[in-house]
Amino acid sequence: MLIALVMTHWTRRMPGTVFLACVATQGLAVLGATLAAAESTAWLAHAALVLFWLGLVLYGLALARFDPRQVTAGAGDHWVAGGALAISALAGSKLVAADSGPLYLWNDDDSGVLRAVTVALLVLDLAWYVVLLVAEALKPRPRYEVRRWSTVFPMGMSAAATLSVAAALDVSWLRTPGQVLLWIAVAAWLAVAAGAVASARAGLRSLRSTAPR
Repeated sequence: MLIALVMTHWTRRMPGTVFLACVATQGLAVLGATLAAAESTAWLAHAALVLFWLGLVLYGLALARFDPRQVTAGAGDHWVAGGALAISALAGSKLVAADSGPLYLWNDDDSGVLRAVTVALLVLDLAWYVVLLVAEALKPRPRYEVRRWSTVFPMGMSAAATLSVAAALDVSWLRTPGQVLLWIAVAAWLAVAAGAVASARAGLRSLRSTAPR
């Protein structure tokens, strides 16, 4: 399996990219749960549930390898530490939402556990969000770096997870925080996009200045 191959290259004190194993697995869980609900296909939901739990295991393993110094020194990909929890919460909410209509997927106990874990994941994601945001304020890193796109993704995913959990678990008051997080993510995207354009222009000017005449 590709993830197992990737894990063989893990070392101590890894950057935020170590959490991509969890992100990839939970991405498949989100897709499976969404298709299960759309197509009323129970086996897809059960496969997504397996991937959901596997993703949480991978997160724990990745966290043990993550270098905590990246919180204040990372170039942008350290935000994936929170983004992986956000997509995990999104997967949980999609699994909860799939258990409706013609599908009967989970009994009351299973549904209760799934809901509780989903809420816990969202709370942990938002806690990471606050920690990472405070770290950015205490030690600003304004210079553009391509890994800053790995900051935009977790911000957007936190917004999507909050809104999805609000809908799936019928927690209406979460919609306002979700919308606030969405606009923050849009602002971050615009800032990083502006940095990318400025960096590209600087690169072109450098090439022109060194080109033979």
